[in-house]
Amino acid sequence: MHHSLTIGRLAKEAEVSIDSIRFYERRGLLAEPLRTESNYRVYPLETATRLRFIKKAQNLGFSLNEIQELLELQQNPVARRSEVKAKTADKIRAIRLKIKDLSRMLGVLEHLNAACDGLGSIDECPILEGLAADDCQKCHH
Repeated sequence: MHHSLTIGRLAKEAEVSIDSIRFYERRGLLAEPLRTESNYRVYPLETATRLRFIKKAQNLGFSLNEIQELLELQQNPVARRSEVKAKTADKIRAIRLKIKDLSRMLGVLEHLNAACDGLGSIDECPILEGLAADDCQKCHH
């Protein structure tokens, strides 16, 4: 078993693109890799675990800055679980707000869509008229 991975192997292992790896490196989310004598990047095996962590956190809505903070907490021997829990609670609040916003948008669009039978010319299309209205009553569910 190798003790290090090339960028290609690492990408395959962590199921991310090589461009993503380079991007995370530039962002400081990954340590600069070691270089072989022939100047190839080689990464320690733990880098794949770190990449999977980054990818999963992104899929759960954390920004790269927030992920950086989580990774720093993880490395900090005096950090407390409460700090991670607080960041997670913040993310939950942000997602709830997003859901509320998306629900409002969905409601308005459903209302506009229901107002249109989809027949005839574009003239007086209820959807376009609804979007163009100065103060669309339907838009403020």
